[in-house]
Amino acid sequence: MIVAAVVLFVLGMALLVKGADYFVKGGGGLAARYGVSSATIGFTVIAFGTSLPEFVVSVNAIISGNSGVALGNVLGSNIANIALVLALCAIISPAMFMSGPSGKGRVENETILMIAATVFFALLALTGELTRISGVLMLVAFCVVLSITWKKLGTEPVERIEVHGKMDWVMTAGGLVAVIIGSQLVLDGAITIAEAFGIPEFVIGMTIVAFGTSLPELATSLVAILRGDLGISAGNLMGSNIFNLLLVLGTGALIRPIPIPAYTDVIIMLLFSLAVIPIVKGKPRVIRAWASLLVVAYFAYVIALYIM
Repeated sequence: MIVAAVVLFVLGMALLVKGADYFVKGGGGLAARYGVSSATIGFTVIAFGTSLPEFVVSVNAIISGNSGVALGNVLGSNIANIALVLALCAIISPAMFMSGPSGKGRVENETILMIAATVFFALLALTGELTRISGVLMLVAFCVVLSITWKKLGTEPVERIEVHGKMDWVMTAGGLVAVIIGSQLVLDGAITIAEAFGIPEFVIGMTIVAFGTSLPELATSLVAILRGDLGISAGNLMGSNIFNLLLVLGTGALIRPIPIPAYTDVIIMLLFSLAVIPIVKGKPRVIRAWASLLVVAYFAYVIALYIM
């Protein structure tokens, strides 16, 4: 039973990650073919594509009545994006956060929007439940952030998008199907594992599921660093966190109210989000040292979830 659940979970994760990868490539190619600007593609297709696993897994969990997995997945993914993925990227290449041509940090504006979205979510969560009204407010806030970022991106170049001809349709459709199937396998496997070991669904969502659904952000950011697209790498992570909180949970709350089992975890996510500031504003030596502390703090937090 456990072995089968683990196999399904791993298979689901593989489908999620590869499916999201094909969705990004195919969707980007289609958008480029039909004359959509590369800046628009970068923010919409790439940002949504790397957040697609969180979106499908969380919405699927809410529909299935497993809101603990959904909430834990989003909170855990946001923490992992910052304290693990972004921190590792900062250790490898501190230059991705250094000042650009304008004199401001490469992702300073995106960081401000990410922190604002996190604070807004934390305020809504104070009630102990994300109601349908909360969902509407989060989606409205998402549209506002989308509009602000879209205007900014319209004046900046983004990586060139590769077109694959008719294969763009196949990759987009196939990637979406793989993500949907993978999300169901991940959800079923995670719930079975949680029940077998007596682990709360929320903790499973915060750790194993969250780490798995953060793999696309990790892969995308590391590839961007290797290509020299430093701003894209960091911006992808900030944008993904905004998508996760406002779009994913906003949509989920419209389907069914989402209870907040422990506000402490919301506070921890907020603190990790604020911990980005020394990285965005720091010098190379400070960035690496602070990022290393974040990685240690992340694993300490994960261990604490299972001990407590």
